[in-house]
Amino acid sequence: QVQLVESGGGLVQPGGSLRLSCVASGSIFSIYHMGWYRQAPGEQRELVASISSGGRTNYANSAKGRSTISRDNAKNSVYLQMNNLKPEDTAVYYCYGKVQSVDGRVTDYWGQGTQVTVSS
Repeated sequence: QVQLVESGGGLVQPGGSLRLSCVASGSIFSIYHMGWYRQAPGEQRELVASISSGGRTNYANSAKGRSTISRDNAKNSVYLQMNNLKPEDTAVYYCYGKVQSVDGRVTDYWGQGTQVTVSS
């Protein structure tokens, strides 16, 4: 079994910054793609940013220029630095990982989510 645990959410004023962290633990052999998704009330979950095991990144248009995704493969961790936050960034942010377990199976895992609220 594999667990993903996020941290770093909270309340921030418009224009502020937050850094989200996610660490994966458990029976991990390798982690392929990792990423961040978000879901606002009444909306579908949407991609914010993703990063491959080799460091190739992909950003949603809403995140380009304001967010940076990075990962530390040695720590099975992924991070999301978000700057110039706007009220419309308010959502629950979920960490995602495509993980190969030690038994060889490849499974998509999700964290429990961390709330980000942008408000004055």
